[in-house]
Amino acid sequence: MSAEHLPALERIDFAKGDGLVPVVVQDASSHAVLMLGYANRAAVERTLQTGHLHLWSRSRQELWYKGERSGNVLQVCRLTADCDGDTLLAEVQPATGETPICHTGAETCFFTELEIECATVGDIDSTSISANP
Repeated sequence: MSAEHLPALERIDFAKGDGLVPVVVQDASSHAVLMLGYANRAAVERTLQTGHLHLWSRSRQELWYKGERSGNVLQVCRLTADCDGDTLLAEVQPATGETPICHTGAETCFFTELEIECATVGDIDSTSISANP
């Protein structure tokens, strides 16, 4: 790993999540959220070294090179940490458009919609908002 990545890597708070940080994976072009994964330090280091997304598989308990089996490698265009350093955003470009991101065959892992009504800003009564609903 190159020296320029070290200071940024040191700012990631792996301890807060027992060695893992969530990684929101977003399409760099469409801005669609594709998936959520988790990374340990080794996965982030490997991502920085290769430019391809690496995560930690919680089910298999091993380093996971996204696209290794499917062929749909994700090229990381930008990797940023949130303000607390405990979550990462990976803006990616899928290597192929032929293989879906999700193991179910869907283009994104977020396709199960939960019903909720969204109020418009004008409909929100700030006096009725409670810190403990």
